[in-house]
Amino acid sequence: MQQIFNFITRNSYRILFLLLLGISLTLTIQFHSFHRSKVISSANVVSGSIYKEINETKEYLNLRKENEDLALENAMLRSLLFQVKDSAFMSKLDTIKGVKPSDIVVAKVIKNSYSVYENYLTLDAGAKQGIKPDMAVINSLGIVGITDDTSENYSTVVSILNKKSRINAKIKKSNHFGSLIWDGKSTGFVQLVDVPRLATIHKGDTVVTGGQSVIFPENINIGTIHRVFRDKDNQTNFYTLEVKLFNDMTNLGHVYILKSKGKEEITKLENQRKKDE
Repeated sequence: MQQIFNFITRNSYRILFLLLLGISLTLTIQFHSFHRSKVISSANVVSGSIYKEINETKEYLNLRKENEDLALENAMLRSLLFQVKDSAFMSKLDTIKGVKPSDIVVAKVIKNSYSVYENYLTLDAGAKQGIKPDMAVINSLGIVGITDDTSENYSTVVSILNKKSRINAKIKKSNHFGSLIWDGKSTGFVQLVDVPRLATIHKGDTVVTGGQSVIFPENINIGTIHRVFRDKDNQTNFYTLEVKLFNDMTNLGHVYILKSKGKEEITKLENQRKKDE
């Protein structure tokens, strides 16, 4: 306590000066509208800057939830587009025919491998959400893979970057079909094999899913033709096309799982035909 008194005694003139200055400034602000408006304006600038920083911090902390909300909204909007009846409009947007909103499940990729020959993804949706093996997995850019195993709340997906993957695909412009595989070399490229040499092919042509698949709906984007390989000995009548993927398979967030209503019926019918033969 004695130290406080000593401090006040030593600095009494300074304290008195600051006190009188404060009183004079207060009186000036109270009785002069110009000065009062300037002080209020300055205070608003300071408080506005503080509120802006606080708001930006809150927005940053809420980005995760907002991303999830946006993914859900995107799924709803895409499902509405899938129902558009104008075929020309659908073709323009590369939408998917016959997919109902109830047949789309939004999931998040919680694990993604892409550095080995047999790559898989893990999603945070499973049997509880209606996920079964052999369902198409896509995102806004194109195909991602096919569901493999499921638990109650999780599922694994065979990535298109998997040497066991084989998906029916076609050149969008000419409708010539082939099989989409991966040679295990680059995460940015897959190969379309068994494309007839009668096909007219140009670099940059779009490759999409074909209509012969019982898993993927037709015309889902895959990528563009990057290079055309021909058999040097001309022993085959087919091309091998290197396709540059629209998707960055090393950076996947939310995906859409498409429930295939007709797959079981088609598979059952084909199996019955094989038995009859």
